[in-house]
Amino acid sequence: MPTYTAPGVYIEEVPSSQKVLASAPTAVAAFVGFTERAPIDDPNDPQGLAPRLVTSWTQYEELYGGFVEGAVLPLSVYGFFANGGTLAYIVRVPNSEPAGEPARRALPATDRALGLPLSVESVEPDADIDVVVQTDDPAPDAEGPATFTITIVEAGETVETFPNLGFGGERDAATVINATSTRVKVEVNLAEGVDLSTQLELLKAGTFALEKSAPKPVPVTGRKFAGSESSRSGINGLAIADDVTMVIVPDLVTAARREDGTVDLGLWQAVQTTLISHCEQHANRMAILDAPPGMTPQQIKEWRSDTAMYDSQFAALYYPWIKVENPTATSGAAEVLIPPSGHVAGVWARTDDTRGVWKAPANDTIRGVLDVERPITQNEQGLLNPIGINCIRPFGTRGIRIWGGRTLSSDTDWQYINVRRLFNMVESTIMEGTQWAVFEPNDVTLWEGVTRTLTGYLHGLWQAGALFGSSAGQAYYVKCDETTNTPESIDAGKLIVEVGLAPVKPAEFVVFRIAQNKQSAA
Repeated sequence: MPTYTAPGVYIEEVPSSQKVLASAPTAVAAFVGFTERAPIDDPNDPQGLAPRLVTSWTQYEELYGGFVEGAVLPLSVYGFFANGGTLAYIVRVPNSEPAGEPARRALPATDRALGLPLSVESVEPDADIDVVVQTDDPAPDAEGPATFTITIVEAGETVETFPNLGFGGERDAATVINATSTRVKVEVNLAEGVDLSTQLELLKAGTFALEKSAPKPVPVTGRKFAGSESSRSGINGLAIADDVTMVIVPDLVTAARREDGTVDLGLWQAVQTTLISHCEQHANRMAILDAPPGMTPQQIKEWRSDTAMYDSQFAALYYPWIKVENPTATSGAAEVLIPPSGHVAGVWARTDDTRGVWKAPANDTIRGVLDVERPITQNEQGLLNPIGINCIRPFGTRGIRIWGGRTLSSDTDWQYINVRRLFNMVESTIMEGTQWAVFEPNDVTLWEGVTRTLTGYLHGLWQAGALFGSSAGQAYYVKCDETTNTPESIDAGKLIVEVGLAPVKPAEFVVFRIAQNKQSAA
């Protein structure tokens, strides 16, 4: 308290005991899988394994490259943004290693008739080398073609320069460079006896990057997908991305597919179990799971019944796969089947933005989908829906729609995706928005302030349609008084607040009862 000594008017700012809570983000996806390349702009992450946030497909391409054969993640990320997603973390799982061969490039001549007269090869395997060719200014009395200068640039820095080179004679390019260079070897590829006297310039000027051999694929185990929190890799590396709310592993099929075309269901279940465990530990996020490919409704029902470990309110499973345009097809099929999880995550994000997280992300079209792997009938879905398999079905002119909104939980309190995600949002909002109460005096003033803060936030949710009830009292309650904060809990330094919510649940089965209305005599 200030000390008042002289008469006058004093202004004191009194902090409000009621704070305004802003809902935590709900549509932040994380994709774990394979990419065309690794980002190299972070010196603290030279392999590019740590989670990186991208906000558009263009930004993804700048960091990780574009579509590439042997990687489903780019297609899933593209589908996520196409369906309304805006924020996504990318976790790259290495599925290849350098070829271990020299980088090579044949340099073109100025005269096309000479072809590619000089071949350059790096001494070290997989070297990052650019070759810069410059034509020298000819002397006034010089005869024959002008000489050229070759500069070797490694990792962006000039390391070697060889001026006044030609083909043949004392300054023969191969003789000079091979005798002194520690970075490259060269070979002249001119036909014997070719006449160069009529040429003005020999090599075409420009910068030419040596081309590395394609990386060799390496097997990916479930442990690689799991990663670790300490190394910031894999699924567990997402522990540092606190705002993630959806986790997708679209490249599971790439790792699980055997050479004979079958799928290793053991690896499939191991990775998905790891993913579910991660989401249960970080209770603000959900796993969007893909069913194994190629299964009939009966087979997927039996597989789901056999995977007893899949009982979680923090996971949702979608079936069947979807067919999209194949951007990597040059002469093959123009369409490709991919797991639906990335596109589904985009629909979740779009629903959150247009309706709210309390709206079930179902009965909405999936953009960019040409067809489904197999059509599902109403009776077939009647077998799958009760066991938590959300179907994707075509409805003619109404498009291809998500026709299910259930989690994989056997607990009926948590069987709907929107209910689980609503609580995730509310819990994250309260946790972040009430940090101001820590170390405040644990008295009635604090209790009333916390109550007003939470009541104001929950009342807004009820008015927006997130909570069920014709009155606020039916929709929610907040209790923070002497009954929840006993002297023993106060002495232990605890502030205990009870919050109750009545979430809205989707009208999953719409039933109209129709009967004949027969007239009777008055």
